[in-house]
Amino acid sequence: MHSECSQYSREVVVQVGIIGAGPAGLLLGAALARRGHAVVAVDPDPGPDTGGRWARRGVMQFHHPHGVRQQMGEALRAELPEAWDACLAAGAEPLAFVLDDGTRLPAGMRVRRETFERALRSVAAREPGLTLRRGHVDRVGVEDGRARGLVVDGEHLPTDLVVDASGRNGRVTRDLGPAPVAGGDTGIAYVSRQYRLHDGAEPGPMSNPLAWEARLDGYQVIVFRHERGIFSVLLVRPAGALHDLRHEAAFTAACRAVPGLCDWTDPDRSAPITPVLPGGRLYNHYRAQPDVGGLVLLGDAVCTTTPMFGRGLATTAMQVRALLDRVDAGDAASFGAWCDAAMLPWVHDHTRSDDHWRRVWSGGDVDLTRRIPSDLILAAAAADPRIAPALGPYLAMLAGPKSLDPVEPLARAVYQGGWRSPLADGPGRDELAEVVRAAVAA
Repeated sequence: MHSECSQYSREVVVQVGIIGAGPAGLLLGAALARRGHAVVAVDPDPGPDTGGRWARRGVMQFHHPHGVRQQMGEALRAELPEAWDACLAAGAEPLAFVLDDGTRLPAGMRVRRETFERALRSVAAREPGLTLRRGHVDRVGVEDGRARGLVVDGEHLPTDLVVDASGRNGRVTRDLGPAPVAGGDTGIAYVSRQYRLHDGAEPGPMSNPLAWEARLDGYQVIVFRHERGIFSVLLVRPAGALHDLRHEAAFTAACRAVPGLCDWTDPDRSAPITPVLPGGRLYNHYRAQPDVGGLVLLGDAVCTTTPMFGRGLATTAMQVRALLDRVDAGDAASFGAWCDAAMLPWVHDHTRSDDHWRRVWSGGDVDLTRRIPSDLILAAAAADPRIAPALGPYLAMLAGPKSLDPVEPLARAVYQGGWRSPLADGPGRDELAEVVRAAVAA
C-alpha cells in the first residue's frame, strides 16, 4: 500500500510548502518553522474578519461539534505550548477519564472547534519562519517523479517538500494518486446546534467527561460540552431520514421529545446561540501516500472517520508528531508505512461500526459472522465485566483497535447468548418523524 520512494527522505528540508492552513497545516508549519525550516502555508480562507467573524467556508466541520482528545493537547504542549495556553485563555477545560480502578487517563479538553482553531491560528501566524499566504494552489509542480513546488494563483513557488493538508475533499493532489483504498459513504448524516447554559445553570446528564450520548431506535443523539457553558446537540440519523430536522421548529421539537436532550435544551437551563446546522453525508476515508517524491499527505487528506467518537483532531495530531519525528531523523520516507499501520486500522474500525448501525437502523441485527465492532465490544462490558480492563487504552486511543482482539471472543459470546445493549428511553425514528412533521406543519 505504501511506496517507499513516495516520501521526502534523508535530505535537509529548507523550503516547505503546505496546502491548507487548518489544524494539520498550522501545527506542522509552526513546528517545522521552529526547527529552522522556511514554511509557506497556502489557503484560500482569509481567517477571521475585522469584526471577529469567521465563516470558514467549505469546512463543514468547523461549526459542528468536536471532541478534542488528549493527543491534540499533547501535541500542542510539545510543539506549540503558546497555543495550548491560548486555548486555556479562551476558556478550554482540560479533562481526564477516571476508570473504575481509580486510574486517571487524560481526556483532552472541552472546547469548540472554532475556539481551538482561533487560538492555534493566532499563535502560528506570529511564528517567524511560517508565512500564511491567502491564495489558491493550482497544482503541484512535478518533475522526474518529484514534487518541485507549488503553483499558487499562477505563480511558481519552489519547495523542497510539499505537504497536502487540504482535507479529504482537496483536489490538488488527487490526480497524483492513489485513489482512496478504504472507507466510503457511511449512509449516515447529522444535524447540530450550539447552546449556552444560563449563568448558574447546571449541565444536563453526562456519559463521560466529553459528552452525553444515547442510542434510540433508529437514530443517535449526542451532546458535546465545550468551553464556558457552551454545548452542541448532535442528532445522528440514517441519510435519507429525518431531513426536516434542519428546520428550527423541527429540531426544537425533537429535542423536547427525547429524554436527556429535553433536560439539556430546557429554556430554563440554556438558550441556542446558533441556527440549526445541517451536516452532509459522512464518509470514512483512507488514502495512501502518492508515489511522488517530496510530497506528503497529512491530516484529513490521509484519513477521516465518522465524528461520533471525536477522533478527527486526534488522528491529525498523531500524524503531525509522527511526521515531525521522521523529518527530524531524516527518514520521512517511513511516514507512509506508519500511516498504513497506525491510521488505516481506525478507518476499518469505524467502517465496521457504521456498517453495523446502518444494518440495525434498517431492521437488522448483530452480524455474528464477522468481527464484532469495537463499540459493541465496549457495550458488552456491561454484560461481561471481564471485558472492561481492555477498554481504557482503546477509548483513550493509546492503543489501536487490535487491542480489543483478546476480548472480542468474550463479546461475541455475549451476543451469541442473545444479550443486546438496551436502547435509551425515547421515541423511535418513526415516532420522531411524526414529531418533526407536526412541528414543520404548525
